[in-house]
Amino acid sequence: MSQYILDTDCVTLFQHGNPAISQRIQAVGSENIFVTVVTLQEHLQGRLAVINQVAKSPELLENAYRNLRITQAFFCNMNLLDFDNRAKDCYQNLRQQRIRIDTQDLRIAAITLALQTIIITRNGKDFGKVPNLAIEDWSA
Repeated sequence: MSQYILDTDCVTLFQHGNPAISQRIQAVGSENIFVTVVTLQEHLQGRLAVINQVAKSPELLENAYRNLRITQAFFCNMNLLDFDNRAKDCYQNLRQQRIRIDTQDLRIAAITLALQTIIITRNGKDFGKVPNLAIEDWSA
């Protein structure tokens, strides 16, 4: 069975119960679904930014902290992949090729290439610029 990495956008869709993604995850088995520490970083940065924006509004702050806790619990239950030495080497190689996509997406692509697995994304436009990257879109 193949292993799959959900990109940041697909993680958000999964968290919000997107039926297409949820069905595919169930079909392949959650043990074959992974997320990267890069996606974790992006989600935590987003939650922390909201907390900082609403810091002077106690009624909004309560919800912002609740969402941070939900995000933390979600990632604790996911198979998390590190940005390891192999990913670093792939990332440096991709940067030398001057591939013009977002830095975080390039890091996710590097992890995917290093593990020779498949990225699940709706962003085929950008991830498609990465040579030899296996891409699938489960959102439809």
